[in-house]
Amino acid sequence: MAAHEQQSGDYLRRHRLPELLQRLGALLLHHRPESPREFLIQVLERVKAGKRDDSEYPYLMDEGNLEAMFSLLDVVGQGHITAAQYREALKTLGLSTEDVQFEDDMNITLDIFKEEVCIYPLSLQASARKL
Repeated sequence: MAAHEQQSGDYLRRHRLPELLQRLGALLLHHRPESPREFLIQVLERVKAGKRDDSEYPYLMDEGNLEAMFSLLDVVGQGHITAAQYREALKTLGLSTEDVQFEDDMNITLDIFKEEVCIYPLSLQASARKL
């Protein structure tokens, strides 16, 4: 890989821009606003305001959204999903699966799912403050 490509990749990873762009895309698909550009401007203004007043990064999923996503994954209503399904859900949300510590044979309940997925916005706070 050329030095310029390496520097570009390092820049993107350091500022966690792929995750931010995936989240913005997910927000658009979730809310489907009439004016997508204006919607994105408002979201980014919230990120900027969070940078100034030390508030949290705007998160794209609330508890109801997480419950709906879980029910889509738990199609037979067993009350749990597999670790593989959990990883796929994280990917769908644009979140990294590198730190997932669930064994493949472990079942993830709704409570665990909500608790674990809600950790991720906090990990993105630092990169959001760099905007």
